Amino acid sequence: MRRTVLEQFPAGGPRGSWPAEEFAAARRGEGVAAEVVMDLEQDAFLVVVPQQSSDRGR
Repeated sequence: MRRTVLEQFPAGGPRGSWPAEEFAAARRGEGVAAEVVMDLEQDAFLVVVPQQSSDRGR
């Protein structure tokens, strides 16, 4: 599955702060299917959405 990255947040944020989760929740509140994933190579949380395929039905 292909995904589009909406935003990136450093993994070393302050304790008790979840900016990636808050950002994703706000997008979901707008009707966007956002989720948070971890990019281990960049040590960051990514907020992603499924990429819409333009070749459906092929």
